[in-house]
Amino acid sequence: MLSQTVVNRLKEIVGEKNVVTDKVGLLTYGYDGTLLSGEALGVVSPHTTEEVVEIVKLMNEHNIKLVPRGAGTNESGGTIPTQDSVVISFTKMTKIHEIDTENFVAVVEPGVINFDLQVELEKQNCYFPPDPSSYKASTIGGNVGECSGGPKCFKYGVTRDYILGLEVVLPNGKVIQTGGRNFQSEPAYDLTRIIVGAEGTLGLVTKVFVRIIPLPRAKKTMLAIYDKVEDASQTVADIVAAGIIPTTLELMDNLLINTTEDFSHAGLPRDAGAVLIIEVDGYPEDMDPQVKTISEICNKIAKEFKIAQSAAEVDQIWTSRRCAFGSVARVRPSYGVNDITVPRSNFPKAIQGVLKVAKEYGVTIGVVAHAGDGNLHPLVLFDQRNKEEVETVHAAEKALCMMALDLDGTVSGEHGIGLVKKKYLDSEFTPAAMGAFRKIKRSFDPSNRFNPGKVFEL
Repeated sequence: MLSQTVVNRLKEIVGEKNVVTDKVGLLTYGYDGTLLSGEALGVVSPHTTEEVVEIVKLMNEHNIKLVPRGAGTNESGGTIPTQDSVVISFTKMTKIHEIDTENFVAVVEPGVINFDLQVELEKQNCYFPPDPSSYKASTIGGNVGECSGGPKCFKYGVTRDYILGLEVVLPNGKVIQTGGRNFQSEPAYDLTRIIVGAEGTLGLVTKVFVRIIPLPRAKKTMLAIYDKVEDASQTVADIVAAGIIPTTLELMDNLLINTTEDFSHAGLPRDAGAVLIIEVDGYPEDMDPQVKTISEICNKIAKEFKIAQSAAEVDQIWTSRRCAFGSVARVRPSYGVNDITVPRSNFPKAIQGVLKVAKEYGVTIGVVAHAGDGNLHPLVLFDQRNKEEVETVHAAEKALCMMALDLDGTVSGEHGIGLVKKKYLDSEFTPAAMGAFRKIKRSFDPSNRFNPGKVFEL
């Protein structure tokens, strides 16, 4: 419990309405996109970098730890309050300071919602390519913390590829700026890259310099329908092998087709084993040749291939994909989201591996994937109230992670490590690498005050 002295000082810094200490108010800040939970000592919502600095200094004086939080949509337990900590919520820092189309840079605060930024950028005929499926809720600061991906990551890359610089409050209360408006690498150590994806364990991001690009002049959206998910996975490998780089290459299996169809009514065939959502963009004259090549590859295996004929049809298709996670509640009350990634050439083997795990452990798994870059999200469905079933699910999730590592992949492609995946890091990295990670953490945060217990134990 926070002392009244600390509470009063927090209220002086950010205003009474921006401090939460009552049990009911704290409850919602104890959860994220996982089924984990924790209880914060308090929640404080700053509006400026200066307020963040004052909060950090106050917490240091009283030996209290801080857990940064955006929208709480993360899937790895990264924003769960741990070790008697205060949650610092950035949802009030929502200013878009500047959109500079001459230098293709936007300067934003961490609480800006990804979708809101996209809307403003579109007015300037630009956009920010990283667009996680949660983009209507997730914040830019959260995207930075997790190094989020999204459907466009096959062609355009993930969040780290579009962060030019950061303003960061360090655990000692000092403010630094890494990078800036320049597209070139930083002249010394690339601190921007170290902090992106660090899940708030090294510093608190208060300003983000994001790289923006012009909107494509044309795009085509396609839907390929398959009898089996294995057939769809082979098409993914074939498209990549042919040297085609679609903007997006998304896969959903039969279970996800049906649960999303119940919600979106997009007209997906309920009897299909899997579908691929394929999109290409660029100049108008490039569209037809790319579509022709993709259609030839798909039609070798697919039972049907369609090209969306209207913007409304495109929106329907993407609504299905973006509601995939939540839609599985129609089947079971709980699900575990996995975030394994393998080299593109091993994607068909990874799909086979997921099916094998489902069979061996007797669990229901729905598969949705950013298939183009080998990023799979197997959703293991279960009932959290059944302890025996929960244990089986955890064993299946471990098997999925080990399968990814056996295929030269990683245990997390874009959802971060947080609390969920940290127990697997020793299987992916050597003791020397793990030691280097810990040394980086200690160099930034020797007292382990920022997001303690996440990623790994010190």
